[in-house]
Amino acid sequence: MEIYGYIRVSTCDQNTARQFAALQQMDISRKNLYVDKQSGKDFERPAYKKLVRKLQEGDLLYIKSIDRLGRSYEEIQEQWRILTKEKKVDIVVLDMSLLDTRNGKDLLGTFISDVVLQILSFVAQNERENIHTRQAEGIAEAKANGVKFGRPEMPLPDNFDEVRKAWRDKKLTLQQAANACEMPKSTFFSKAKRWEEHYEINQSSGQ
Repeated sequence: MEIYGYIRVSTCDQNTARQFAALQQMDISRKNLYVDKQSGKDFERPAYKKLVRKLQEGDLLYIKSIDRLGRSYEEIQEQWRILTKEKKVDIVVLDMSLLDTRNGKDLLGTFISDVVLQILSFVAQNERENIHTRQAEGIAEAKANGVKFGRPEMPLPDNFDEVRKAWRDKKLTLQQAANACEMPKSTFFSKAKRWEEHYEINQSSGQ
């Protein structure tokens, strides 16, 4: 029997130290610790896939909490089934003692484990959806307060209006106009269109 541990954080800048510390207490060899720094929305994660390929019948897998396994209700249920039924691996969730497949393998124990798993996987997905909602609300509020996201827009070159007019008068091709302004064709076209729309708005408002 081999003992493995799985660690996941959502982004590269998040700290894995707490999960490492918890799993190292289980005497897991460092080579058997698999780490993903990726969202838990699905199981398309390189380290997790390697881990599943490595697991053999009778092996033991530790995770810190069910949301470290994933945050999709249906996919957590499916992966749990694959690991425990198809691969015949035992799983221990350190933060929830009832989720220890080594214990309670009778009908009642299995029933309790299944119910707890369903509740916790539901909570994990619900929290993920709440995070997305809070992020969307925060971005909307920031935009309403004038905060701009993404790269700052580069100022137009001094010759932009002159080149734009020459292009509109068909004295220059789109490619020639873009080259003259040192920008891709699509960028020149979109900026020209935006400039003209802005000009028309100002003209109609009398500015």
